[in-house]
Amino acid sequence: MSDDPFEAIKATFFQECEELLADLEGNLLTLESGSTDIEVINAVFRAVHSVKGGAGAFGLEDLVRFAHVFETLMDELRSGRKPCDDPTVKTLLRASDVLADHVAAARGAGAPVDPARSAGLVAELEALTYGGAAPVAAAEPEEDDFGFTPVAMDLGAFEAPAGLPDLPDLPPLPDLAALAPLSAPAPLPDLSASAAAGGWKIVFRPHPRLYASANETGLLLRELARLGPTRVELDDSGLPLLDALEPTDSHLIWTIELDGDASEAEVREVFDFVEMDCDLSITPLGDAASFEAAPVAAKEVSHDLDDDASALARAASSELDIAALLASVGAAPTEAPAPVAATPVVAPVVDPVAPPPVAAKPAPAAPAPVQAAPAAAAPVTIRVDLERVDRLINAVGELVIQQAMLAQRVTESGLARSSDIGLGLEDLELLTREIQDSVMAIRAQPVKSVFQRMPRLVREAAEATGKKVKLVTSGEDTEVDKTVVERLSDPITHMLRNAIDHGLESPEDRLAAGKPAEGTVRLAALHRSGRIVIEISDDGKGINRPRVKGIAVERGLIAEDAVLSDDEIDNLIFLPGFSTATEVSDLSGRGVGMDVVRRSIQSLGGRISISSVPGRGSTFTLSLPLTLAVLDGMVVGAGEQTLVAPLAAIVESLTPNEADIHYVGGVDPVLRFREAFVPLVDVAQVMGFRDDPTALKGGVVMIVETESGQRAALLVDAIHGQRQVVIKSLESNYRHVEGVAAATILGDGRVALILDIDALVTAKRSRTPSRSDLQMAS
Repeated sequence: MSDDPFEAIKATFFQECEELLADLEGNLLTLESGSTDIEVINAVFRAVHSVKGGAGAFGLEDLVRFAHVFETLMDELRSGRKPCDDPTVKTLLRASDVLADHVAAARGAGAPVDPARSAGLVAELEALTYGGAAPVAAAEPEEDDFGFTPVAMDLGAFEAPAGLPDLPDLPPLPDLAALAPLSAPAPLPDLSASAAAGGWKIVFRPHPRLYASANETGLLLRELARLGPTRVELDDSGLPLLDALEPTDSHLIWTIELDGDASEAEVREVFDFVEMDCDLSITPLGDAASFEAAPVAAKEVSHDLDDDASALARAASSELDIAALLASVGAAPTEAPAPVAATPVVAPVVDPVAPPPVAAKPAPAAPAPVQAAPAAAAPVTIRVDLERVDRLINAVGELVIQQAMLAQRVTESGLARSSDIGLGLEDLELLTREIQDSVMAIRAQPVKSVFQRMPRLVREAAEATGKKVKLVTSGEDTEVDKTVVERLSDPITHMLRNAIDHGLESPEDRLAAGKPAEGTVRLAALHRSGRIVIEISDDGKGINRPRVKGIAVERGLIAEDAVLSDDEIDNLIFLPGFSTATEVSDLSGRGVGMDVVRRSIQSLGGRISISSVPGRGSTFTLSLPLTLAVLDGMVVGAGEQTLVAPLAAIVESLTPNEADIHYVGGVDPVLRFREAFVPLVDVAQVMGFRDDPTALKGGVVMIVETESGQRAALLVDAIHGQRQVVIKSLESNYRHVEGVAAATILGDGRVALILDIDALVTAKRSRTPSRSDLQMAS
């Protein structure tokens, strides 16, 4: 990691971009589903605005330009000036993909964005923003976000308003130029010109979420002070009494007067990252001071005009009261439009001759935004390097092993469990378990981070194949170990592409088959039997089994006269080199690379299965352990070997009676259990630890349940007790062994194998593990 503080801040920005982009796509998918919630639209705007603001701080011009166009359209949508219809949302989804590519390119984690692709999408966004008209050119779009245009006014253009009584004939006015030396009125100051020179008045009221985002008011005040001399006033009148004070609420208001020649853009740049999390008003110090002072200022200007007009009248004629005439004209309504409050945070410029009632206050129809309710307190989080968490987990794993070894030594020494040492050991075991659970909770992460990447993949695959596809996800909040989450992305990506490319039919074929033109791909996550299950299913045509078998025979993978069940034919697609694709495509055909998918799943201690119905679709099921660190298990003995059975799969244990044992076909034993028969699996014999069957007398049976809900009985020699064990990968240290999920280290230092229950009880096992494999593994 670089020691440069700037690079560290930049790295943090890109980490935040990942979260913002994930939220952005999630909210756009919510809009695509038909939601019109204004808060969702605001959330999309804030995400793009935050990415743009951070990119501007680091000089990422390409990213800033694209995000600005994106943000402009979102501003139109949230203001209600443009409809948030389906074509617009689809364009925004594609824009979010390009925005993510710009972020990746700026980070150096992706190829540069194709300029033609980016420019084409910019044109689409601008067409939606401006309704097909060319956008108004602006040299510096950031300098004035509010489109203020000064309007010149001719004070001599006033005409007598209708409704006034007829005035008598008046003598002509004298030549004012000749009277100028006597009492020439002072020219009115140019308020717009003196505003920047006089400074700015900033009224700043933070929202609770400003503090929840780790921002600090003091830093903002410090940045303002760098622009020029400041005078800061704190308004704490909204602070409630102590018993009613909510720590997460915000009650303070700061008023800052900034002197100097800083521009409004420079002032706004200070609040760029928090503008959406506060109420902000920036007005020139010379512009009638503020909203509150506007009526007084307008009245003073009116009095000045009256004084000058009276002086002219006295000099011209004692019979004509011009001041009264001007006052009557000023009191009448004029056709000059009232200033429009574009946003509640910028005070409208007060017209010096406008009547006080019009310019005194902002229109009541556009009040300053008020929070409907205090925002919920955001969870306080910290960023920790994953390597540190891994070291902590490894240390806890060693602690668990040492605690087990200590318990073994105490048991072997003959000390009673009621002794002081025995009681202290029990306390140590409980404390170790609590520490282990807490540490594992740190690594637990929802699969949402993987699922959120898939909508874009589905859109791109659908566009490449010319198919209409809808992705439906569920169980995004299912938590699993971070290591498992990180290694799930590639298998899921490959299977989703296969489902779209070769699982779903074309729109024409679907309509001909009586299906909707739009195909559906489902991605679901759930917990089952102490494991996480990922299901990828489609409503397509299913696996063409005759064709699959024919390809396997053609390539010499199976004999031509082989008799295979449907499940065995389906599993042929996992053979290395098997492919159903007839032509080269950017997307993999169903079966292409599926052997790699299976190996990657097996390396995580998981397995993959297929269920396919011709004409109705296919379902791929991934079953993986929740964690790769620890496991609650039952320690058993079988054939002089010590094994561990996952506790989550065990229903109950019992001592079998010979009268309950029956044989199917005189060969396969079954056990009568609660008015049902379940297959009996002799663990020692199946695992190759002994050739002769285990004697029922003295043996113990464990009733287990597989992930599919089927039950079986495992026959072992003895049960040694329940224990929490640390999982060690057998595949990475040795190789994959059928019937074995992983290994662990026991309290006496020996290696014990952790059983794969489903692999042991499946009736479709093609072979039993060899004795040499298991002896070397154990």
